[in-house]
Amino acid sequence: MTEITNLQDKVDVEEDLLNIITQAVSLTLNEEGRAGVVSIALVDNDYIQSLNREYRQKDAPTDVLSFPLADDEDDEILGDVVISLEKAAEQAKEYGHSFSREVAFLTVHGVLHLLGHDHYEEEETRIMRAKEEKILSALGLER
Repeated sequence: MTEITNLQDKVDVEEDLLNIITQAVSLTLNEEGRAGVVSIALVDNDYIQSLNREYRQKDAPTDVLSFPLADDEDDEILGDVVISLEKAAEQAKEYGHSFSREVAFLTVHGVLHLLGHDHYEEEETRIMRAKEEKILSALGLER
């Protein structure tokens, strides 16, 4: 299940975007063989910068932050994913793809982090990127 909260007013959030986010969470959980509740917070750059400063000691806006809550695979509440829609819009323009694709990518990326995936090592990065592209392709949002 996906709970989405819009905590910003700088980027319009239409029903189509909410549906894409919900589908991205669902496909990611299915792909990973997991079930549970994921909370998605849609925020602006100022909001995510304050979280980034507090939790990662980086005083700059970022695109997505994940806060895992599940201690084991049986926990129903998996955690929170915070997405800056401002940053997503900037990155979509920079990378030359749609805003919807960027938000879907950030959603999948954030949920994979909730489930324990990371990208500190080259092999971890390769695995995570392959999973992201597979899920985005299933959503019809490949590059």
